Amino acid sequence: MTRPANDTFLRALLRQPVDYTPVWLMRQAGRYLPEYCETRRRAGNFLSLCKNPAMACEVTLQPLARYALDAAILFSDILTVPDAMGLGLYFAEGEGPRFERPLREEWAIRDLAAPDPMVHLRYVMDAVSEIRRALNDSVPLIGFSGSPFTLACYMVEGGSSEDFRTVKTMLFDRPDLLHRILAVTTEAVTDYLNAQIEAGAQAVMIFDTWGGALPAWAFRQFSLDYTAQIVAQLTKQHDGERVPSIVFTKGGGQWLEAIAGIGCDAVGLDWTTDLAEARLRTSDRVALQGNLDPMALFASPNSIETETRRVIDNFGHHSKSSGHIFNLGHGISQHTPADHVSVLVDTVHQYSRAFHAVPPA
Repeated sequence: MTRPANDTFLRALLRQPVDYTPVWLMRQAGRYLPEYCETRRRAGNFLSLCKNPAMACEVTLQPLARYALDAAILFSDILTVPDAMGLGLYFAEGEGPRFERPLREEWAIRDLAAPDPMVHLRYVMDAVSEIRRALNDSVPLIGFSGSPFTLACYMVEGGSSEDFRTVKTMLFDRPDLLHRILAVTTEAVTDYLNAQIEAGAQAVMIFDTWGGALPAWAFRQFSLDYTAQIVAQLTKQHDGERVPSIVFTKGGGQWLEAIAGIGCDAVGLDWTTDLAEARLRTSDRVALQGNLDPMALFASPNSIETETRRVIDNFGHHSKSSGHIFNLGHGISQHTPADHVSVLVDTVHQYSRAFHAVPPA
C-alpha cells in the first residue's frame, strides 16, 4: 500500500507530527452538493447509487473536487450489512430506510448469519477498489461500518425510531435475543471492515450512532463490548502500512475514557464534549476527531470562521503525542450552503498551522 501524497490525516490519527490540522466531514458526499443530487437522479434511487461502484466512486470524489479535504470516505450506507443478512432494505419516500423483514421473531434471530462480504457485499469492495484507483494516492480513503448496536436498532425497529421502543423492550425482556443479534452482527462488521481494508481502505471508522441512547449501565454491555471485539480483530497493517481505526459514539462523551481504552486509534466526539477536557481525560492516548456543531455551517462566513477557530483553540497546541482531526460533531445537513464548507476547510488549514509549529528551543 502506497502512502498518499497528502498523508496528514493518517499521521494525525497516529498522533505523529503534522503541519496543520487535517479536516474531513462526516457525510461529506451528500445532498448539500448539487452535483451529488444530479448523480443520484441518474441512479434512480439511493440504494441503486450505493450498489453501483462507478457512481459510488463518482460521488465519493465530488467533495474533493470542490474542497481541499484531507481524506475521502467511501460512499455507502451502514445498512448495507443487514441488507446482506437478508432483511430486505428499501428506502420509502419521505420515511428513510426500512426493512421488509425486521428481527422480531425468535426463530429469525436464531437463524441470523453473517454474510460473506466478498459475495453479498462485493459491490462495496468493487467501489473501494475503484475509488482508490481514482484517488491515485492523492489523499487517504476511509472505510466504515455501523456499530453492532446501531445496526441492531434498525434491524429490530425495522427502520428509524424516535424512542427505540422495540429494541429496548427486547433489551429488558429478552437480552439473550439482543445479544444473539449483536454477536452475529459483530462477526459481520469485522469481516466487512477487513474486506474493505483488503480492497484498499487506509483507515476505518465505526459509527455507533445510537449508542448514546442506551442507559448508562447498558452501554458497555450492549454497545462498547461488541465494538471492542471488532477493534481487536481489525487488520492493523496492510501492505506495510498501519491502518488506523476511529470509533464515534454520538452522545457518548460520558464514556470517553472507556471508548478510548478499547484499542482504537481515535475517538470521534460530538459537539457536546469539550475538546480540551477530552484531551485531559484521555491523556493524549488517542487522537480526537471533531467536533463543530453542524448547525454552525448555516451561520454567516464570519461566524463560521469564529466557531472553527474556537474548536481549534479548544484542542490547543500539539505535541509529539497528540493528534486532532477536524470534523463536525455529526453528519453535515443536506440543507447546508455548499460555499460555507469552503470557509470551514480554508479556516482549518490556515488557522491551525500555528498550533503545530515547533516552539523555539
